[in-house]
Amino acid sequence: MSSDTGIGSVMWKKCFMAKVAVLIFGAMLLGGTGLAGEYIIGAGDSVHVFVWGEPELTVPALVRPDGRISLPGAGEIMAEGLTPEALQKEIASRLSALVKKPMVTVSMVGIENSKVYIIGGGVVTGVYPLKQKTSLLHLLAGMDLARADLHGAHVMRDGARMDRDFDLLLRNGDLKQDLVLHHNDIIVFPALPEPYVYVVGAVNMPQALPYRDGMTVLDALLACGGFNKFAKKNDTVVVRREDGAEKRIPVHAQDLAEGRDLSQNVVLRRGDYIIAAESFF
Repeated sequence: MSSDTGIGSVMWKKCFMAKVAVLIFGAMLLGGTGLAGEYIIGAGDSVHVFVWGEPELTVPALVRPDGRISLPGAGEIMAEGLTPEALQKEIASRLSALVKKPMVTVSMVGIENSKVYIIGGGVVTGVYPLKQKTSLLHLLAGMDLARADLHGAHVMRDGARMDRDFDLLLRNGDLKQDLVLHHNDIIVFPALPEPYVYVVGAVNMPQALPYRDGMTVLDALLACGGFNKFAKKNDTVVVRREDGAEKRIPVHAQDLAEGRDLSQNVVLRRGDYIIAAESFF
């Protein structure tokens, strides 16, 4: 059984990654759907400022830790937080006192200090450099998210929470949930709830089963080898913690197994206990 589970997990991951690859290609083709916006300059980046017809004003510049650059004729300019286009306009405005209608081009030479951070449960936490314009989909595509809480995940930017449905983005291909990442964005994955369901009592192989979306009582019972000969099948119960209280859901499992009442096939949640009652007679 463990071998089948492993094969199934590998196949799921392969299908998932293939689907994500298709989504990325689609995102690239659609351009503005989820990838609108430009690179945001950060401290440590290097830019090249080209002023048409003014070689003495054409210089490279390093964005200092305070976010500023120093330019001849323009002085100190805050570059951090601006796009290259916005920086061009700011430089042109500064130079207009020296040059009539200055034509300025800003190009990125080195992207060194544009990073996003991933924290939380079910993922490998770390710092990820942004060497080019990168969307949420692009960044997450190569990660193992099988244990990640895609529904509760979100992006923090400048202290504000930006909600996106990561599950809709990665599993359903909803590119409206994508966004271009900025320097210092924090991607937060809350810790997943209990990752197992537990089957105990009068079954052949009581055990903890890894939870998966859509898992039902019948799925769990079959994975445990079904009821043993002492089971009182129609007295099966699902025990669930909900809002801090214990909830007991009765299941007529014999009626379910014999196809008489499919409504008894309760959809499980993480942390559920299935208790198969035992008959003493």
